[in-house]
Amino acid sequence: MAMTYESVVQATRKRFLNTDVSSVNGTLAFQINLVGKVEGIFYIEIKDGRVNVEPYEYYDRNAILTMNATNFTKLINGKLDPVIAFTTGKLKVDGDINAALELVKFIK
Repeated sequence: MAMTYESVVQATRKRFLNTDVSSVNGTLAFQINLVGKVEGIFYIEIKDGRVNVEPYEYYDRNAILTMNATNFTKLINGKLDPVIAFTTGKLKVDGDINAALELVKFIK
């Protein structure tokens, strides 16, 4: 099955559906920039104990994560270690690295 922008957003939504984010105070928001064959921008927002994944840009964000769709999908499915992805340049973080690590905690 070919990967599309929509399928990545759906997979991300599904991935965070039952994630317990009650430990997060305030709002954590990340813009995901997909680059490469599948391009697009969406955001992951953790707020009020819920995770929202929406196909829009997010201006008041903690960080922008830039990845190709294949690696991002591997990342959210736990098949790619975020630290390795970051150190090997597969994942670029623009903004608050600590906030990004916070998000990553919920993926593992």
